[in-house]
Amino acid sequence: MNRTSVVFTIMVLLSAVSLSVAEVSEQIAINDLLGLTESGIEVELGITSIYQQNAHGGLSTHRQAGRHTGSYDLEISADLERLLGFEGGGLFVHVEGGWPDTAGIDGGSVGSVFGVNADAIGNRTMDVVELFYEGAIFGDAVNLMAGKIDFTAVFDCSAYADDECTQFLNGAFVDNPTIPFPDYSLGVVLSCNLAKSWYLMGGIADAQADGRETGYRTTFHKEDYFLYMLETGVTPELASENGSLAGAYRVGLWNDPQPNTNSDSSKNYRDDVGFYVSCDQMMTKENADPEDSQGLGAFLRYGYANSKRNDIANFWSFGFQYQGLIEGRDDDVLGLGFAQGIFSNEASTSYTNDYENAVELYYSAAITPWLAVRVYNILLILLIPTMLKQPTTRRFWGYEYK
Repeated sequence: MNRTSVVFTIMVLLSAVSLSVAEVSEQIAINDLLGLTESGIEVELGITSIYQQNAHGGLSTHRQAGRHTGSYDLEISADLERLLGFEGGGLFVHVEGGWPDTAGIDGGSVGSVFGVNADAIGNRTMDVVELFYEGAIFGDAVNLMAGKIDFTAVFDCSAYADDECTQFLNGAFVDNPTIPFPDYSLGVVLSCNLAKSWYLMGGIADAQADGRETGYRTTFHKEDYFLYMLETGVTPELASENGSLAGAYRVGLWNDPQPNTNSDSSKNYRDDVGFYVSCDQMMTKENADPEDSQGLGAFLRYGYANSKRNDIANFWSFGFQYQGLIEGRDDDVLGLGFAQGIFSNEASTSYTNDYENAVELYYSAAITPWLAVRVYNILLILLIPTMLKQPTTRRFWGYEYK
């Protein structure tokens, strides 16, 4: 492939506001309202509304579709030991909905492979996207998760780049694009601690899952395609003058047996295999309070996928988060990340450039325990989609309410 010159393109997303029940005090208030305080049931609610506009350049500055998107999440956790006397067990239910019927301001206006709005899920009224049991088996040696599970919340997690509602919005910083995660699938995950700070985890998920369905149709009545994942990692705590600095260093393997191919090829290949590395580390702490997370943290990701079967063969990202940077603003968060997806040499017709880069800077200002304002500034460097013959400068303005 010919390497073209780097072109800086700027997306500015202004006035992003978050409204969610995230603080413990607010969870208790909701439970009090519902009369659930002593019942063993906890309820959390989050609502997100995003407005974006392509102000200059790109593929279209007048396209209306995708400018406004929204979603809600209702999560219910039940302590089965308190409710039913079932020792060490719990039940988790996650209900999700979204609006309108669009994928956000992306393909038609932007053309980015990563996407600029990982929260846009389309028009969905009320889907039970997660419903699983979690508890210890074989004494406390092994932990079991079984049911309808979001595998992106279990494998390749990150303390600083994993949640599009509270952290980075660009899809490149939410999940590793080289991993073929299914959409809320029936599955099983087993995990165990091999040593004090060393764990091993494996999972099997329905690779053909549709998050809008129960999962029985694709799991038991179609082809026997299951995604297999294995992850191990260490979780050290480094010493500092203000207490321990938590970290996590993971490496994982995955296998997807579904026939797959890159955009240029007409031949499908089974047994797609890849691996990933993911690291988080708290770098500094502002004070010694173990419950206070103010300070600087960093993250790093890498992923590999076979170039005959995938459009993105290599991916890496890194970034930083600082909580409490401004004096007196202890709950405010500043985040900065860089990501690069390298396209398969086997798909040079579809992707005329070698890679797509993304840089995102955000600031989340905590107004109350349940309300935060987030401001985004996203740079996409060398946007590559096939619809663009020449790189152009794009500018985006947006408003986000959560």
